[in-house]
Amino acid sequence: MKRSIRIFIFAVCLIVILGIVLATGVLGRKPFKNLAPAQVQSAQVRLGPPDQTIQITEIKELTDYLNQVVIYRKDDSYTQYAGQSCTFTITKTDGTVLEVTAFNPFIIIDGVGYRCKYDPCEALNRYANTLLER
Repeated sequence: MKRSIRIFIFAVCLIVILGIVLATGVLGRKPFKNLAPAQVQSAQVRLGPPDQTIQITEIKELTDYLNQVVIYRKDDSYTQYAGQSCTFTITKTDGTVLEVTAFNPFIIIDGVGYRCKYDPCEALNRYANTLLER
């Protein structure tokens, strides 16, 4: 009897801890994991500085980078940072327009800032800068 009560209490505690972890976004999520190149009609990126806009022709390359982006919790403190931002404007085949700004350690999706995993965001930023050289 006492053993079953301990197991029950342990299970409840485990469920509560798991719920807290999921609710706080500690594990992160990939908002673009299902974005396929066929869903994108056109895309461009604006780099600031140098305040230059570039049309993206290799959509698959862009979606590969976006598929790796991991966001955690909402965080609007990006407004207090300075540095280069890379704003991708993506027009999907269904007519919707998506604006994604890589501003490490933040990703801003349609005006909402999120803390993000550093490496995928940095790769997206690097990708945007290589487009200047092409």
